[in-house]
Parts: sequence; structure tokens; C-alpha cells
Amino acid sequence: MLWSGGGEKDQEEPHVQGSNELVALLFLAGSPPAHAQDASQQMLSQTDMNILTDARIGILKAVLQLTPEQAKLWPAVEEAIRARAQTRYQRIAAVAERLNQAREVNPVELLRGRAEALAKRSAGLNKLLDAWEPLYQSLNPDQKQRMRALAMRVILELRDAVDGRRMEAYDEVGP
Repeated sequence: MLWSGGGEKDQEEPHVQGSNELVALLFLAGSPPAHAQDASQQMLSQTDMNILTDARIGILKAVLQLTPEQAKLWPAVEEAIRARAQTRYQRIAAVAERLNQAREVNPVELLRGRAEALAKRSAGLNKLLDAWEPLYQSLNPDQKQRMRALAMRVILELRDAVDGRRMEAYDEVGP
């Protein structure tokens, strides 16, 4: 069964284990599909990105199996997930636009843009964290275990995607 933990129980202190679970879930909820990040590839349309966001939200809700009381806390989480997805789409579109312009790179402008993008991402992540915190506190141990299993699956897939991109870059450049 996918959700059975099997093996030994984590020996971490409860507050550390809870923090790890929350970080993993935030990563899951806020992470883009790996192929959507690479602006050199064909960019997903806004409609496609919305469909992927809907699917990710649906998976999270199905995995968590929220109680009616927990479901009252869900709209803030969903709104934060959607806001981050929209911001991500806009950021990727802006990068693709800059790449298509093929103009001379101004390093100061590049760094300023990066700093602004990181500030926006930080604000979005804080909003997501603020939305998740009350819901996370209400999850029972089974829900947390399912969340952990899903988050680990996503993290492994993201790692594999990053490794794949590194190999592609290596193949293009050569040894």
C-alpha cells in the first residue's frame, strides 16, 4: 500500500518531524512541474498551467482526506497555492520574453531583477506558510503520514528531473 510507512518510525523529536513535514508539503504545494521552469523549452499556456494547478490541488485534497472542520481551513491554502502558481507563470513568461528579445545582458539589471523575483517568491511562500499552518496543526497522524509519502514522491521526481536537466546540459557542452 502506498501510504503504509513500513520500516522504523522516525526517531526525531515531534516538533522537528512536524517542521520537516510542513516544509515538504510546502515544497509540494509550491513547486512547479519541472518542465515548466525551463524557459528554453516551449512554455505551457496559462490554461495548461491552470489545469496542472487544479490537478495538484485535487491530489493534495484527496491525499489529506480533510474532515469537515479541516475543510473550513482549506480555502486559504488553495488561494495561496493558486496565487503562487499565477506568480510562477508570470515569472516564467517574463524570462521567456527576455530570452526571445536576445538583447545585450546588463548584469546589474539582471541581478536587480533576480532580487525582485526572490522577494516576490519569498512573500508568496510566506503567504502559503501562513495559510498552511492552521490546517497542518489540525491534521491527524494518518493525514501527516499520507502527506509525508506524497511529498517524498514529489521530491524524488523533482530530483530526477534536475538530474536529467544536468545530464542534458552536460551532453550539450561535453566533457
